[in-house]
Amino acid sequence: MSHASPRRIGWLILLLVFVSEITQTIAQEKLTAFVGGTIIPVAADPIENGVLLVEHGQIKAVGSRASTTIPAGTPTIDFTGRVIMPGLVDTHSHIGQVALADKSSPIHPDVRAFDSVNVRDASIQRARAGGITTVNIMPGSGTLIGGQTVYLKLRRGNTIDDLMIKTKSGRVAGGLKMANGTNPQGEPPFPGTRGKAAALVREKFVAAQDYRDKIARAKADPEKMPARDLSLETLVEVLNGDRVVHHHTHRHDDIMTVLRLQKEFGFRLVLQHVSEGYKVAQEIAAAKVACSVIVIDSPGGKLEARDMDWKTGGVLERAGVVVGFHTDDYVTDSRLFLRSAALGVRSGMSRPGALKAVTQAGAVMLDLQERVGTLEPGKDADFVVLSGDPFSVYTDVVETWIEGVKVFDRSDPADRLIATGGYGSGNPRTAHLCCFNEGGETR
Repeated sequence: MSHASPRRIGWLILLLVFVSEITQTIAQEKLTAFVGGTIIPVAADPIENGVLLVEHGQIKAVGSRASTTIPAGTPTIDFTGRVIMPGLVDTHSHIGQVALADKSSPIHPDVRAFDSVNVRDASIQRARAGGITTVNIMPGSGTLIGGQTVYLKLRRGNTIDDLMIKTKSGRVAGGLKMANGTNPQGEPPFPGTRGKAAALVREKFVAAQDYRDKIARAKADPEKMPARDLSLETLVEVLNGDRVVHHHTHRHDDIMTVLRLQKEFGFRLVLQHVSEGYKVAQEIAAAKVACSVIVIDSPGGKLEARDMDWKTGGVLERAGVVVGFHTDDYVTDSRLFLRSAALGVRSGMSRPGALKAVTQAGAVMLDLQERVGTLEPGKDADFVVLSGDPFSVYTDVVETWIEGVKVFDRSDPADRLIATGGYGSGNPRTAHLCCFNEGGETR
């Protein structure tokens, strides 16, 4: 009996991978019915024994088994005993080994987060294991303006381009990361006080206003156009409302400073963290500004967050504020994102509001509400299959689907390792990197 050569085996493996990818592509293009489970559309009441019809990566219909017609011959996937809800939207994360704050100067509007995201990092897989399908990846908060954030769909892909979301104009979707409080303070040229921090930001926005006005006066005449400035270009996008500001802030006085800046320059704003947001809930509501809240379930951290309270989500919700939650991963593990909403309910938030806070509200904050955040016809087929109630500590994420393609399956041993393993799970090179430090030098 002859043995297959290593080359033939290699070609066979490549062929099997290719066939698998083609099969998966065909599956997402063909009408498929997901039946039997309890569907939580978020935009409507839960549906027992529901039907979710998906075709070409989009939702075609959502309804009960009794009222929804499934065309003859349609492949069905039975989720009886499971719960199906929209894919989770994380409005503030640092997965993908994204570079954090660049300490070369306090203001970096020109920095683009997508230039430093590793989509093959195990942290991306962990987010899928937590049911997260859309994420806002940010630079760090150690500078006043950290740079441009990037909104990603956590599809399976080889490069950042495979995960990027594009705006209708073709620009890479993302906001602008800003911060105040103690994080961006330091030795010159960094501000030493909160007042100086606000002054530096004002100065930069005034320069952007002047830059915008010069461009307008030039009327596209190359002879009159100002020299191109990448930093000011980004801030002009902010001033024009094309790019939303995601602003790290904790203390109530820092929150009020951000609201003053927003009123002064008219930019669109999402307040991130808002540890003391409950102290100025009415002021936030009056400014019509959305809040992305972090929930920490252990003591410690920074002094300015000492008055953080789980009740923040509920207080803001009752004040009429659009409230979302985020992980700030690694601060909160992406696999535990649903727990943030559960703790919000435990501390006074409504159940519908908490469900929106990890889905629909996050989509609104990222300008993606037309595509994600709810299970409705015409939206992307991004959904999570759960073993039980979303807010139960005993519930597991069973499967995660993005645009009709399954990207996480807890029954797969490799995916299960990601869902249940500790630090380093899913990183195949960990054992080979035991003898190197982060600088690349041999120990």
